[in-house]
Amino acid sequence: MTSTFGAGGGQLYDTSPRRPAGRRRHRTRRLLVVGVLLLSLLAVGAAAGYFAFLNWTVSKNLTYSELLPDEEILGENRPVQPEQVQRPESAGDARNFLLIGSDTRDPDLERGRSDVIVLAHVSDDRQRVDLIHFPRDYFVQIPGSDRKNKINAAYSFGGAPLLVETLQALLGVPIDEVALVDFESFKSMTDAIGGVQVNVAEGSPRFPAGMQQMDGATGLQFVRERYDLSQGDISRGQRQQAFIKAIMLKALSRDTLTNPSRFASFVDAATTNVTVDKDLDLGDMRSLALSMRGVRGDDIHFVTAPWTGIGDDSFAGSIINPAPDQLEVLGQHLQSDTMADYSDPVSPTSGFGR
Repeated sequence: MTSTFGAGGGQLYDTSPRRPAGRRRHRTRRLLVVGVLLLSLLAVGAAAGYFAFLNWTVSKNLTYSELLPDEEILGENRPVQPEQVQRPESAGDARNFLLIGSDTRDPDLERGRSDVIVLAHVSDDRQRVDLIHFPRDYFVQIPGSDRKNKINAAYSFGGAPLLVETLQALLGVPIDEVALVDFESFKSMTDAIGGVQVNVAEGSPRFPAGMQQMDGATGLQFVRERYDLSQGDISRGQRQQAFIKAIMLKALSRDTLTNPSRFASFVDAATTNVTVDKDLDLGDMRSLALSMRGVRGDDIHFVTAPWTGIGDDSFAGSIINPAPDQLEVLGQHLQSDTMADYSDPVSPTSGFGR
């Protein structure tokens, strides 16, 4: 350091070279930028680790099986080969997912008849979901059979592939993915996200009408009831739709998506008791879920496959009679992705029709 002194020996000023103030500020800003970049990299690394953990959880939990029809599964002993249903151009990239609820999730064991049959139609713009319930006694033609039967007999006879083929023939649209879920999965999913708010449209002794908070065990009681309901299995199907909607809304809510622990618990529960097709693309499903994050309650709609009443068949027993013309209308709206314009003036709104 070089100093200049006055006559009395006092230091007047320092002549040592000094670092310009601008350079010091620049260095400070550079350190801040580096710090922010490091924090960002740490955050990205943490997020990558989190999503890697979720991917590992899903891959570990899911059971894979042959759930979609092909000639090797259905055609070996069949007089009629399964048809390949193409997606109509008018549907754009609308997707159709079949949810099958059963008393067993292992399709390689002895199959019961499916208790829940819900087709979820996701619109091309990912802004609308239609949950279409098919009553288990819906009387339809099962491919490869010489007579009609209850629709859940298709699952009993040929598992998910035959049920998929039956629905594709009825509606004229491809089913993209299938999930086979046992009731314990619904219970676990509900508890993982802290319970759900369910709209009880039709009350019963245990469940008065209105919004109700339900945990997993209560939810299972809710969806299994039918004898106290005005339209039996039709009403039970509507309850199933309401419960599925409640789970979807809670899973897509900010409270779940912004809570890593809760979301991870939900993913774990949602995949533990689920069987999916062996060719399921997890990346595709993740992209679809992200594209649907704007879906809210008013965007999820309930539809029951059109019917005219209950009846009896000498072979199948008690059945629900479809409304063929209205079923064709439903298929046309699915094919053109115009479910927002669909209405059903045919199905009974009370009682059991004729």
